[in-house]
Amino acid sequence: MCGRYTLKTPADELARKFGARKAPQASPRYNIAPSQEVLAVTNADGERELTTLVWGLIPSWSREPQGFINARAETVLEKPSFRDSFKRRPCLIPADGYFEWRKPGRGGVKQPYYFRVGGGRVFAFAGVWDEWRGEGVSIPSCAIITTKPNEVARAVHDRMPVILGEEDYDLWLDADPGKLEPRLGLLRPYPAAEMECYPVSTLVNDPHHEGARLITPSQEPAA
Repeated sequence: MCGRYTLKTPADELARKFGARKAPQASPRYNIAPSQEVLAVTNADGERELTTLVWGLIPSWSREPQGFINARAETVLEKPSFRDSFKRRPCLIPADGYFEWRKPGRGGVKQPYYFRVGGGRVFAFAGVWDEWRGEGVSIPSCAIITTKPNEVARAVHDRMPVILGEEDYDLWLDADPGKLEPRLGLLRPYPAAEMECYPVSTLVNDPHHEGARLITPSQEPAA
């Protein structure tokens, strides 16, 4: 799964990198958690738009605003919660790292690890989004798609988020029905040779904690 990540890059720089037409104000964030607002790139009338969504996809048909933070690549076209969003509302979710936890031994504390791509450059998770409407309320929300782990991620967890290469952004955001199968082909593990991970402080376990100290390597042995 993917349940916490970082995004330190300024919004204006993100807009340039992703070729998006809007750039909401945003501060560096070192502990982005479910139910919070996150930045995402959507395809609005053929143009990329950098916008804010709530992390935790709420299907438009849901009776209650209860969200799902992750969608499994293997079942994204089978689950009613994600099927229509995958077909019609893909998005890119910018990040520059994410956290995963190794299961502890008996009586132990889960050890968090920080994963980076290319030494810390900005990348994008494959995401899907939807908009839920209630009585006078509208909640646009998103989920991150996960897949089988590569060799780096497998040392810590049995799942990893789908990370897209820059060359795949256009295809991922193309909701043309004829691109459905090629888009499914993007839901694969990211190359392990381009990733690294290292243990960090258990301070990140609390979503109220923030700051660069959360991604400083700890003294635990690296995976």
